[in-house]
Amino acid sequence: MAAEFSRPGSLYGAVDLGARKQALEAQARREAAGPSGAAPADVIEVTSATFNADVVERSLSVPVIVEATVTRAEQVRQFSGVMEKLAAEAAGAWVLARVDVEADPQLAQALRMRTVPTVYLAFQGQLMPLFEGPLPESQLRQALAQVFEQLGMEPAAPGEDQPAEPPLDPELLAAEQAVEKGDLDAAAAAYERLLARSPSDEGAKIGLAGVGLLRRTQDLDPADVLRRAAANTDDVDVQTQAADLEMVNGQVDEAFDRLVALVRRTRGADRDKARVHLLGLFDALPADDPSVTRARRALASALF
Repeated sequence: MAAEFSRPGSLYGAVDLGARKQALEAQARREAAGPSGAAPADVIEVTSATFNADVVERSLSVPVIVEATVTRAEQVRQFSGVMEKLAAEAAGAWVLARVDVEADPQLAQALRMRTVPTVYLAFQGQLMPLFEGPLPESQLRQALAQVFEQLGMEPAAPGEDQPAEPPLDPELLAAEQAVEKGDLDAAAAAYERLLARSPSDEGAKIGLAGVGLLRRTQDLDPADVLRRAAANTDDVDVQTQAADLEMVNGQVDEAFDRLVALVRRTRGADRDKARVHLLGLFDALPADDPSVTRARRALASALF
């Protein structure tokens, strides 16, 4: 079974959930761009169908700058190129999302645009307009710097040296090496030693949850589990196994939705078992991951 463990601070920790994120973004870009080609790696092409996930939910964990434009228009191409340049320089401090309002007039209407380009900021689930019209690069840098200063952020200037990555904790290094060798027991022990010393270490929590997922799924037959899950929708054991398999395969939202629905359908001990298992799956992702945030809201609704 393919799995990838990574250092704490990477977007998705223990299991290969980063691949899931990249695949979803690539699919959204392909759907938006059509057969003419893909967008640059630092740009997310957004449509009305993907706006909520790619902009609103994503803004819960990272600021999103939304460029609403007409991509074929010559007069805005230079501005779009500068936006891409600044997004690349930001190195993940914020995300650039582009909307082609000519291709998606429904979204243009929802944004209440008056001219192209119009630039918005999405932050903590809220969308607000920033400015209209193509700005020269110097003015654009100044405008974004003011925005991020108000948010308490200071994106690095072009060419500014980035702080060196802190050295990897020996226990985390031991855990990663154990996983690479397939020794899940040794990996779990290393993560547990680190948590005993630093209970709030998120990287260790994510890693330990990922080891648990691999342990629970390594001997499962995915086709058999999913077949039984489809036939026995209220069987807590088989539904939690199916959710584990979906997590390992990067189908995070599907796993969360499966268990939230199970919580809604069940009562008593079965409901509590499903709830506790879902909370355990949350540990495989950073606490501020948009999928976790959404699933926590859904779980609260299911319970109350």
